[in-house]
Amino acid sequence: MQEDQELRDKIQEILPMAAFNRWLQLQLVAVAPGEVTLHLPWRNEFGQYSGFLHAGILGALIDTACGFAAITQTDRVLASQYTVRCLRPAVADTFVIRGWVVKPGRQQIFAAAEIYALGDEQRKPFAAGDAMLVPVAS
Repeated sequence: MQEDQELRDKIQEILPMAAFNRWLQLQLVAVAPGEVTLHLPWRNEFGQYSGFLHAGILGALIDTACGFAAITQTDRVLASQYTVRCLRPAVADTFVIRGWVVKPGRQQIFAAAEIYALGDEQRKPFAAGDAMLVPVAS
């Protein structure tokens, strides 16, 4: 991923605007046109009853990564729909969330995301998903 400092600054400014992102303590790792990579360090309050990352948080991470990837193509977006596919129990010290734009557009932006463990060279995903986002006026 070819890092873009202007886009990094843009996403880094937007990231903490949502109280939920601050609570998660999401970390921006990389950003390029149409792509973002985030990290989420594990905390016990993220777990569901068996100790795995809660599916609700998986969904929020996919929504967020898709949204940030889309924001690299436009100013502001809202998700009009997103899907989450939980592929296996999610356990890691740090989760990697990678989002990318599949198809940009003026009225709709299609993006996808995946979540896997930091250090997993095979990038075996815990979850994957996609989103349809709508650009909104500033």
